[in-house]
Amino acid sequence: MDRQRLSSIAHTHHPIAAPISGVNVNRLLRRADRRPSARILDLGCGEAAWALQALALHPDGHADGVDVSRYALERAATAATERGLADRLTLHERDARAYVPDGDHDLVMCVGATHVFDGFAGTLRLAGRHVHPDGILLVGEGFWQAAPTPQALAALDAKPEEFTDLAGLVDVAEEVGWTPVYAHVSDAAEWDHYEWSWVGSLTEWALDNPGHPDAGDALAVAREHRDQWLRGYRDVLGFATLVLRRT
Repeated sequence: MDRQRLSSIAHTHHPIAAPISGVNVNRLLRRADRRPSARILDLGCGEAAWALQALALHPDGHADGVDVSRYALERAATAATERGLADRLTLHERDARAYVPDGDHDLVMCVGATHVFDGFAGTLRLAGRHVHPDGILLVGEGFWQAAPTPQALAALDAKPEEFTDLAGLVDVAEEVGWTPVYAHVSDAAEWDHYEWSWVGSLTEWALDNPGHPDAGDALAVAREHRDQWLRGYRDVLGFATLVLRRT
């Protein structure tokens, strides 16, 4: 089954693609709101849910979304049209690492896509280059909520040093030259909603389309993901979204 289509189906009920509820997304974006006509950049934007929500809060703003997935960007374009925001969102199908924007941005976001820049520190350095001197960098990243177990490491295909704890995230940010002015740590309910939405959407699609050639694979992927989460990293991996300004 095509992985882009699978991901799209799985995120049907949670297009934000991160374990954060809508009210907390808005709270983060309001904390990052520096000016109503903000220039916004979303790196690794997926279906551009963050960029679109930011535009809703910046009535005179413009956003650029960058992603390598044509399928996700097509869905982003459709969503922008449905919300009447198509004229204020420009989508770019390219690698975020190689993206060269036209000038600095007031708000740069990279939520759940730090792997594009080889991790949290790399995201702060590389994505941070696109931020206006008085602008905001908003980054969502995983951290060890508890000491990683062998089961969690296997489920995530990760090494212990790939993540730090929450205090370590703040330390890394300050070492690279950024200071958190606000942050949201996803709670258990947000994580459960996110994971069950991912698994449930894929499972329901397979059950509703039993004759589809990909139905069996979709069920298998959903079951594998569910087991990795429930038996592996649940209550071990945390997720924090930080609002950062230059030190």
